[in-house]
Amino acid sequence: MSGIRALFQGMNISASAMKAERARVDIIAKNIAHSGTTRMPDTGEPYRREIVHFAPIYKQNTNGGYDVDGVKVDQVMKDFTTPFELINDPGHIDADVEGNVRMPNVNTVREMAELITAMRAYEANVQVAENFEKMAQMGLNLAK
Repeated sequence: MSGIRALFQGMNISASAMKAERARVDIIAKNIAHSGTTRMPDTGEPYRREIVHFAPIYKQNTNGGYDVDGVKVDQVMKDFTTPFELINDPGHIDADVEGNVRMPNVNTVREMAELITAMRAYEANVQVAENFEKMAQMGLNLAK
């Protein structure tokens, strides 16, 4: 029974990682989509890049301690460390008196690199889940 429990635990951990990476991909897509948004309706400021932070999921073990049982999105935070970019575009609707426009703090090259990293992590967890499935199938074949 312990082996089966470990197999399902491994599958659950992999599934939680895929869910977390999917959330990261969604936030990256949102950042890229707003890379040209100079005024948000709620703040009046340019769009501020968002960052996903992960945290472990803990599960109490039989010894009274805790084991890591997966990963989750802990929080999505606005990036206040990267400044807005200033461009000179006097004809822009959001230009100040000097003709400067504050642009979002989204660097699309950086976001694309983050997207590739998130996609590779997701794909790696898909492979892990598929391997767990193969192991379960092998176990069932042995039981025949």
